[in-house]
Parts: sequence; C-alpha cells; structure tokens
Amino acid sequence: MERVIVAMQDPDMGMKMRNQRLLITVIPHAMTGRDIIEWLIQKYTICEEEALHVGGMLVKYGYIYPLKEPRSLVLRPDESPYRFQTPYFWTSTRWPASELDYAIYLAKKNIRKQGELMEYEKERYSVLHKRINHTWDFVVMQAREQLRASKQRRKADRIVLECQEQAYWLINRPPPGVHNVLDVGLERPNNFSVRVTLNSDYYKNEIETCRRALGRNRVKSSICLEGFVKYSEQYLNHDPIMQGCLPSNPWISDDTAHWTMNSEVVPTPTRLRVERWSFSFMELLNDSMGRREFMTYLEKEFSAENLCFWQACEDIRHGQSSKIIEKVEEIYKNFLAPGAARWVNIDSKTMDKTLEGIRHPHRFVMDDAQMHIYFLMKKDSYPRYLKSDLYKNMLAKAVVPQETKKSVFPFMRRQRHASPSPAQAVTQATEEDGHAKGAGQAGTNSAAGSHA
Repeated sequence: MERVIVAMQDPDMGMKMRNQRLLITVIPHAMTGRDIIEWLIQKYTICEEEALHVGGMLVKYGYIYPLKEPRSLVLRPDESPYRFQTPYFWTSTRWPASELDYAIYLAKKNIRKQGELMEYEKERYSVLHKRINHTWDFVVMQAREQLRASKQRRKADRIVLECQEQAYWLINRPPPGVHNVLDVGLERPNNFSVRVTLNSDYYKNEIETCRRALGRNRVKSSICLEGFVKYSEQYLNHDPIMQGCLPSNPWISDDTAHWTMNSEVVPTPTRLRVERWSFSFMELLNDSMGRREFMTYLEKEFSAENLCFWQACEDIRHGQSSKIIEKVEEIYKNFLAPGAARWVNIDSKTMDKTLEGIRHPHRFVMDDAQMHIYFLMKKDSYPRYLKSDLYKNMLAKAVVPQETKKSVFPFMRRQRHASPSPAQAVTQATEEDGHAKGAGQAGTNSAAGSHA
C-alpha cells in the first residue's frame, strides 16, 4: 500500500493535486474520491469496483484521510475532498500511540468543543483521568498550548491538522465494535479466535524458538556461489544479452521475426523455448504453450484435473474480487465436492482446512490445496512428461532459427564513408591552402631560376 501511495504522490506520473472547497474554506493540495478511483483504474488497469476497494483500503489503513466527514474512514466515489497522510503517521512506522498523547488529544477536543465528546470518548476520557491523574495538569496545559498555537494558523490549515489527527486516532484507538486494522491487517491473521495471549508461556515459546533458530545450520557461501554458477551456466544460452537473439535482434535490425517466433501460441516453438521447460516445473507452467502441451500429456495419463484445478486456483488469486465467491463455489462443485466430475486427490488434513476456509471465501482460500496438487504434479507427472515421447518429439521438431544478418553492436559500428566534423573540415581546408601556397611559391622560384 505504501508503494501505491508513493506512486500516487509522484510529481510526474502521480495524482494532480488542486484546491478543493470545503463549504466556504479552500483546502490546498487535496484531491477528490473520484480522482483517486480514476487514477487507480488508469495506473493498474483494473475495473472500477476493484479501484474502489483498493482506495477504500488506503483510507481504512490511514494513508489517505477524509476532510468532509473525518469520523468515517471511507472512500466515497464523488467530489468529497481527501488528503495524503503524513508518512510520520503511517502504520509501518509503528509510532507509539501512548496514553498520554491520547489523553492530550481528548482534552484538546473536549476544550475546543466544550464537552461535546462521543460517548465512548467520554468513557475513555474519564478512565484516563483516573489512570494518569498525577500528570493531568500537564495534559491540560499541553492541550491548551496546542489550541493556542493552532489559533495562529489559517483556518484551512487548522481543518487539515484536525482531520489528520482524528484519522490517526480512529486507527490507533478505534471506536467500540470497529475492527482494529492494526490487529487484523493484510499480513496478519484474519481469524479472531487465534489471538495470542501475552503470558509467560508465550514468551517461553518465543525464547525457545529463538534458541533453535540460533543453532540452526545455515547454507554456506560456497554452496550459494556454486548454485549461482550452476544457474548461470544453465541459462547462458538463453540469455539474449550474452548470446544474442535469433534470427536477429529486433531492436537493431527492425525485424520482428524473433517476437513472432516466441509469441504465446505458435505452430512450432523454438528449441530454446522447449529446452527451458526441462529446467524447472515453474518454467513449464509459466509458458502458455508449455501448459498446453503438459495438459495434452495429462489427458493421456487421465490426470488432467490436477492442472485444471491449479489453473482455477490461479484464476482466483489473480482474478477480480467481485467474482471470488462465484469461482470458489465453482471449484468446490467441480473438484472438491463428493462425487465431483473432476475430483482431485487431496489428503484429509488439507481437505478439512480448505472446506473450513470455503465458509468464508477469500482470494487465498485454496492455497493449501493448490500447493498440494502442485507438488503432486511436480514430483510425479512432471518427471514422466520429460521422459515421454510427447516431449521428445516436440524437442526434435522444434525450430532452430538461422541468423539472418550479422549485426554489429551500434556503438562499435564504423562508418566507412563518414563525413568529417566542421572543425576537421576547417582544419583540412587550411592545410590544403597551405600546401597549395607552398607549391605555388616553389613553382615561382623554379621558374625564376630557369630564366636566369
């Protein structure tokens, strides 16, 4: 999300900020909800629903905050004004939200609005008053001092700072009944029943885990370098920079035959392309033509449902969010349900975990089942495919492009009939004039001598 925010703030390719009117106050350097959605659609080539979802998450996690309704961290696809949150308040910085700072915020809000706090804010205000009563004079003094300093600013700046501060505390001290995004985030567990209790057993397990990690054997640098050399040797002939492109480099010769012969689907692939399928199972799956040939082999082996299931799971992971529930139900009906037409062989533990996750479908609900089928194909079907006649025949009839033109790297090319530079032309003309004058003078002297 932070990468998206940085891209949105790029001065050249980012969003165009402009003044937005909030009632009678003009807010500088703001954007509307509609501007955010249109930028996301254009930048990442996604539909409007997905752009609204991504923009809503940016607001929900506090990277963008609203100015019109600051109590509601929701992205509205209209002309409502928004601003970017200061990086100091981003959740990744883990700026400590202490009770003292929250007490100062509530006291400042209580003084400014003359006691008109929300009910949950009143309860928290009284709890903090009892808990840090020994420093309450300092809290009130700080609140009054910050209010006095804010009165010296312009009205637009005061509104921006109030909305910015309120958005921060809505995330770090959410109202009752609202999910805390710091506990339930993108990279955090989404199951409320597995929250960790910070007791002595928890810290003992953490200490034991760290001890085991310290005693674990690590890979030696010599082994890493050996693997790197082996990888480089394997891919050496397939590197267009090291070995060049066949039949010619399209960037130099303007011949598009290289791209045509290596397009996604061709009648006969090149030999280098077919050889890459044997490097790793992922190389085969990443190539659309390799997947098609592998599917043909699996159909002969009566196990094509494994690859179909893997492709359906990939479609869920990288497809549209609006169709996730529909696709999960379709996968369950075709591959996982008892008596399914294309039932896949998954162990009971993985099946139980997958069926439990299907009750609340999301984008990664099929990850465990997909990984199980992936390793099943990698260890069983893939080695047999490389030894099969289907792959050997494909490798035998693969095309080896012939080099059409030997092209020299353009920066090293010599011009046979290169025209001289203006400075060289002037120098050459001067030298020629000098030679002509010298020759004329010598001729005159010789003529005078002969006459004498």
